[in-house]
Amino acid sequence: MSLKEIWGKKPIIISGPCSAETEEQVINTALELSKLGKVAIMRAGVWKPRTKPGMFEGVGSIGLSWLQKAKKLTGIPTAIEVATTFHVEEALKNDVDVLWIGARTTVNPFSVQEIAESLKGVDIPILIKNPINPDLELWIGAFERIEKAGIKEIGLVHRGFSALGITEYRNAPMWQLPIEMKRRLPHLPMICDPSHICGNRILLQQVAQKSIDLDFSGLMLESHIDPDNAWSDASQQITPAQFGLMLDNLIWRSSNPDDSKLNTLLITLREQMDQLDDELISLLSNRMKLADEIGFYKKENNVTILQTERWNLILKRALLKAEHLGLSEDFIVKYFEAVHLESINHQNSIMNSSS
Repeated sequence: MSLKEIWGKKPIIISGPCSAETEEQVINTALELSKLGKVAIMRAGVWKPRTKPGMFEGVGSIGLSWLQKAKKLTGIPTAIEVATTFHVEEALKNDVDVLWIGARTTVNPFSVQEIAESLKGVDIPILIKNPINPDLELWIGAFERIEKAGIKEIGLVHRGFSALGITEYRNAPMWQLPIEMKRRLPHLPMICDPSHICGNRILLQQVAQKSIDLDFSGLMLESHIDPDNAWSDASQQITPAQFGLMLDNLIWRSSNPDDSKLNTLLITLREQMDQLDDELISLLSNRMKLADEIGFYKKENNVTILQTERWNLILKRALLKAEHLGLSEDFIVKYFEAVHLESINHQNSIMNSSS
């Protein structure tokens, strides 16, 4: 299958080792992946941006010749990460089919611009991973720089975001951010990278399935012939055979059901949801009018805006009610915090006005 066909068809399945380590490892992984008949593109890290010096930083350009051999043996196109102009030049010289810009590079507009300049006149697909920090504008900025370089086939990769504290994920998925990117750039493929989100093998299938349920265009997942002994990120890699089993167990869903009855039901349910959304907005507007009246009262009587006891009471009451209605505590807290902040803004505007 040509790259043009791959790019226009779902799902786009990308797999291969975190790092190209030896020629034998690359070739054997490619052969095992080819047996699955489902992997469209083989990935491998040749240059690895590491957090600290002394960690394995990749084999460098010699790994590109191993990928060339793997492609000749299997017919599977290849993909690597690039972070500098030199990387781009070396990749193009060695006929790499797809390039991706990593999270540590996306976060730096200077680096992205240098890569964009080196891609002018090039006609290959470019994938852009989200920046390490949860900043949609940096992600969109990277897309715009690559697009302005004349690249026609651009895809986005969701690999999770750094977050303070210990969580079950290596990089928090923060699903609302790729969802918003899909809303803003609906014409671009969005590919999920469960390996970097999870940082372990246990959650891979769960995260992959959620991305499919959210209508992502495909998966980029790390596989290795001997993952326990991988030179980098061993704990998040699986064997090609395990990956094949995972793919078999995933439920692939359609974004547009063909059945007319199902479509009719979906339209009806969405219309009901739209009606409830309209009512919610009206209710929120009425609530803010009451907040305005409270603001006028506080101004006249020289009372502070924030009343901690009252806020605690509101939140406690909402959580108690939500528990019996099947709404999660996390959702209710976030919702009421947003409503409370808007109320404070309304009252602040009133109390600090000259009239």
